[in-house]
Amino acid sequence: MNMPTNSRTLDIVLDGLMRRYRERVPDVNAVTNCLVRDGLIASPSSIENDHIAFRTMGVPQLGIRSFEKIFLNFGYQRRDAYDFPAKKLNAFWYSPPTDAYPRIFISELRVGDLSNEAQRIILSYTDEVVADPVDQLDLNDGFAVDSFLHQPLWRRPLWSDYQRLAEESEYAAWVIYNRYYLNHFTVSVHNLPTGLNTIAEFNDYLERNGFVLNDSGGKAKQSPDGLLIQSSTVAEMVDAAFDDGNGGIITERIAGSYVEFAERRVLPQFTQLPQAEIQRQHRREGFEAQNADKIFESTYSAQTDRHQSAM
Repeated sequence: MNMPTNSRTLDIVLDGLMRRYRERVPDVNAVTNCLVRDGLIASPSSIENDHIAFRTMGVPQLGIRSFEKIFLNFGYQRRDAYDFPAKKLNAFWYSPPTDAYPRIFISELRVGDLSNEAQRIILSYTDEVVADPVDQLDLNDGFAVDSFLHQPLWRRPLWSDYQRLAEESEYAAWVIYNRYYLNHFTVSVHNLPTGLNTIAEFNDYLERNGFVLNDSGGKAKQSPDGLLIQSSTVAEMVDAAFDDGNGGIITERIAGSYVEFAERRVLPQFTQLPQAEIQRQHRREGFEAQNADKIFESTYSAQTDRHQSAM
């Protein structure tokens, strides 16, 4: 497996992503604080990050083929492709250069599959990016990459454009405002102490502590082989500044990001291994489209409206 060209640079990028993500998603610290309080982990750093995920617009100068260059530069390798017909999305997952780093999941909206009006709205923003911006980056400058991932790619969206896109694709609306913002990170539940190391047990624990879970497709989403089980909180609502169309700025509440949880069970050929000897390579790898399809909805109004009503 290839090593990162500069692991310190990758650390800077990932640390920057996680720092801003924790600031914007209170559930991150709330979950880890519960685990520390109950003596289940020594500190937040005890948690293994299974994967992080990003959303992109599928237009020539952006999308997966642009965004993936950042992580391919650090030794990540592109793996399986996924298709989400109803949501009009493509995706790939990427394996890390070493097991010390999280997997990465990158999806993109098939903009050309939307209505003419939705395409017009999206392209009115993305056409402001006239060339692939990653090609202009020094990918060996971690601070430059970190800054890029948190800067606007296009002008502040109109609130009316956000609303219109949300009617057709809530994914499109999320990206038009959030751009490359980290969509979620994922707690590796199987590495938690016995009694809390399955999704079923961990979901119960989360709900006892007041967290609202995405129930699209059931709170526990399981792959057909039974070896990958996932769940997630419902996205936090955040204050977002929009152009009001009259030269002013208005603030609206929209879906931000969320926290995911994954249980990767031991592959059948390794079930006889002692627990202390089980490593990442002994567990179910990759992702599952039917699970991911429902996890996407953690930012959708059907879920966020439930969250608001539960508060």
